[in-house]
Amino acid sequence: MTTPGASRSARKEISLAGQVAVVTGGGSGIGAATCQRLAEHGAAVAVLDVDHTSARRVARDLGERDLGARDYAVDVTDFVALAAVIDAVTADLGTPTILVNNAGGSGMARLGDYPISEWERLVALNLTSVFHGIKLLGPRMVEAGGGCIVNTASISGVRPAIGEGPYAAAKAAVVALTANAALEYAPVVRVNAVSPGAIHTGLTDPLLSGVAGAREWWTAKTPLGRIGEPAEIADVILFLCSPLARFVTGQNIVVDGGMTLHGSGVDGLLDRLERGTLDPHSQ
Repeated sequence: MTTPGASRSARKEISLAGQVAVVTGGGSGIGAATCQRLAEHGAAVAVLDVDHTSARRVARDLGERDLGARDYAVDVTDFVALAAVIDAVTADLGTPTILVNNAGGSGMARLGDYPISEWERLVALNLTSVFHGIKLLGPRMVEAGGGCIVNTASISGVRPAIGEGPYAAAKAAVVALTANAALEYAPVVRVNAVSPGAIHTGLTDPLLSGVAGAREWWTAKTPLGRIGEPAEIADVILFLCSPLARFVTGQNIVVDGGMTLHGSGVDGLLDRLERGTLDPHSQ
């Protein structure tokens, strides 16, 4: 059975020496794992997060391992604030050549029950923030002579389910925006997306740890028979940022253990939560 650490020896062959990477939502989960992977392979990493404590912790942990990292607090939905932070990163570390637009968040309710303010918040966080990052760094990477952008989408954008309206719509739009940016910034900058499946992060922990039967329910829906780990998404992001992916652009890489072969990752979740059961055998 393949394990999260199985590709460790292969990763040693990848060098990102001299690269400056910006990772949004870098303070936890997939973002933190991505910061670690990029730093391990030689990149100087700017850890961006709205939670400065989390960003500082990730940067400090990398620094204690003699890996280059700096932390920055920013709300990526605020274009002016993000622009100021990108300027600070450039002054501190150099022109970014890698951007991982990872910040995001979700909710669950039926479309008619979503407050307008929550719709706008989720779309801004999951989609507009990605546009902000591309707008700020795409042209700089072209001017610098090269770069790579990876956007975190979701299997919810590929196979939506009831209750995911704004999140699924925003993530589907991220995939389309990725393709558009890949066309506009080619051949100098490569732009790709990753769509994680069921990954155990701070975002999913309340469900996996707090709802009886949730882990068994998600595991039963995944052909590889387990919940994914943040490092497994970070490994794919590392690949996309590396010379190994030098002929890959405009793609959306689904990393879900095969879950979407059966349909949506959270198909029926809202109905089951409303009934109070996530027993994988219940109908």
